[in-house]
Amino acid sequence: MHAAGADATLLAAWQQQDEQRIGLLAVGDTPWSVQRSLAVPTRAHGLWAEAGGSVLAVARRPGDWLLRWHPATGRTQWHWIGEDRRFNGHVIARADSATLWTTETDLDTAMGRIGVRDARSLEKTGEWATHGMDPHQLLALPQAVGDLPAGTLMVANGGIPTLPETGRSKRELGRMDSSLVALHPGTGELLGQWRLADPFLSLRHLAFDTVSGTLGIALQAEHPQATDKAGAPVLAVWDGRALRAAEGQPPVAGYGGDICAWPGGGFAVSCPRVNQLALYDARGVWQSALAHREACALASRQGHWWLGGATGVLGDQGEARATSAPLQLDNHWVPLA
Repeated sequence: MHAAGADATLLAAWQQQDEQRIGLLAVGDTPWSVQRSLAVPTRAHGLWAEAGGSVLAVARRPGDWLLRWHPATGRTQWHWIGEDRRFNGHVIARADSATLWTTETDLDTAMGRIGVRDARSLEKTGEWATHGMDPHQLLALPQAVGDLPAGTLMVANGGIPTLPETGRSKRELGRMDSSLVALHPGTGELLGQWRLADPFLSLRHLAFDTVSGTLGIALQAEHPQATDKAGAPVLAVWDGRALRAAEGQPPVAGYGGDICAWPGGGFAVSCPRVNQLALYDARGVWQSALAHREACALASRQGHWWLGGATGVLGDQGEARATSAPLQLDNHWVPLA
């Protein structure tokens, strides 16, 4: 799905029969295929491409493993989290490459933490409060936004109360407290916190639009009433001053699976429950939708985009079908250089 006739490589996570795997997918304007893959103990979620060709993967929440994999050699490096913490599905590297950040939950208090980790050993060297529950994706600002400098760490607190013994089961949704927070990348100091007016909208996944200098946040609705959930927005936008929900959106089941910045500006949010890709401008105003069965894994890079689904990969050059049995893709994938 790069330029016509060219190929791209996507780092992805998927289920194949009864096995969970991560791997590299070759995708072009011809059928796509698995190039290399690795079995993992449980479902993987967040992925990160490192300089030098290695990749990071972390277990879906509540998860207990973090992995570095070298696809070229097959070498692996595993880290298992302590009994009083769980991974919340996402990991990123700081720009200097010496530090990793992971979203985590303190099982004793149910409060969110950022694990500060040595990039070489994967061991934790410290941790910071996220000032909320259920932190999910995190992102370092690539440029200054408002009063916040480039490098500021943005974290989406999903805000859903859970307990260790209930795993992913949601408890006491009336206590939901979802928020977007800005943390100092050196100290973890809270630099700002923003909430939406609707307390039943959980902030989950993040993407930054460099064209507009706006952060987009994919939302998942947790309303007790089915009609409220069905019509809920699946995008919020943040410009450094205010956090606002999308406008003018038709019902898309209130579930945003993944998000990316759209080439030329604005955002795309995958909506697997209605088999659509929802498109918005940078202000969060609805533009249009593209149909794609079980649309979920979504990414963009250098003016191109890729959307995974049940039968193939949709992108700016058309649709490519699998060369073998379709894979059950997870929420995310990452285009590699």
